[in-house]
Amino acid sequence: MARFVQLHWPADPTAPGPRSARAAFHYRAFIPNDIARSTLNLPVAVAERVARAERAILELNHNPPALGPLEVLARRLLRVESVASSRIEGLELSQRRLARAEALQDESRDETARSVLANVAAMEKAIAIADRSAPLRTKDICAIHAVLMTFPPDGGVLRTQQSWIGGNTFNPHGAAFVPPPAGEVRRLIDDLCRYLEREDIPPVVQAAVAHAQFETIHPFADGNGRVGRALIHVVLRRRALASRHVPPISLVLAGRSKQYIDGLTAFREGAIAQWCETFADATTNAAAKSVALAVRFEKLSERWLERAGRPRSHSSAAALIALLPAYPILSLATAQRALQRSKQAANEALAALERVGVLKQVGVAKRNRAWEAPEVFDVLNAFERELATPTEAEMKRRAPYSGRGQSRAVSIQRK
Repeated sequence: MARFVQLHWPADPTAPGPRSARAAFHYRAFIPNDIARSTLNLPVAVAERVARAERAILELNHNPPALGPLEVLARRLLRVESVASSRIEGLELSQRRLARAEALQDESRDETARSVLANVAAMEKAIAIADRSAPLRTKDICAIHAVLMTFPPDGGVLRTQQSWIGGNTFNPHGAAFVPPPAGEVRRLIDDLCRYLEREDIPPVVQAAVAHAQFETIHPFADGNGRVGRALIHVVLRRRALASRHVPPISLVLAGRSKQYIDGLTAFREGAIAQWCETFADATTNAAAKSVALAVRFEKLSERWLERAGRPRSHSSAAALIALLPAYPILSLATAQRALQRSKQAANEALAALERVGVLKQVGVAKRNRAWEAPEVFDVLNAFERELATPTEAEMKRRAPYSGRGQSRAVSIQRK
């Protein structure tokens, strides 16, 4: 049974603030239910929203516009997700700053960009883990965290002390939420991994519950939110629902932070259907808008080809146009790697697209010259605004789901 446990925090004469902050006190930590063998009944209305979300993901993955190489849309969506997931944690970064840091990584001193690039790498690690046939284990979740947290000793290590959310940085006095004591973390994460091995649960529900359970456990000293959102990718990929493209669900959640926090709180209080509804709606929105993003990039690529005089389909210029949505800022070295062609071919393609205005130089020194496709960022900025802004229907939506007035329920267990 989910429960609170009362714990003792010893006095700390060195703690700042009033005398009460230095005195000993008792606090309550929350221990959630095990979920490996749990069952859940969803009201019909919520089950329908879950089914709609899964159809939207399948549409994105199986009927996307022909946007050049398959990895172009996947690479772009992953970076949109990484920026949004980092933004939830207070790391503000534009897609342009991220692309510039990625193109000129050796020269970049942008620490925020470095942190978001680490989040990109962590999500790529999560996808690699998801693509394996081996059972998911606690060590795999730790491996994702290790990539995210590039500075030891905390990277990839489950916490050994009490953590808390809100309040102050010295003790859990006045905290908004206190996760389980450190001694419970390993058991709960092992249980979560067993839950992630199940195949009798709709993937969107499994992703929603796994994410909320992970956030409740808060197993690491830092980086929990970003790893928890990477787990969404693990679930949707492992269950073959998002075999190519995972929609940027974090971008929707980032624009609805109160609804996101309320949903996680509802989950801890047992109103799991409310959280599943919030998550499913965010997923549907993200998937549908991702298809629209691919259409916009497809049209943009067509305009570029026309502007460039319809280069031969196998030419370096045509190949670079197809790749620009994924690589909107390029150095000569990154262009060569992306094209997988000679340095001369990459240089000629960059020059050709610069002459017709598809690209413009953004670096003047020869050692760090870079080229930018500014129209890509116009499309991305519009996409981010649309997903981060609640729709009119969401603004008019009723109060948080209470479960009343439902005549039937649909089980998510299919054993």
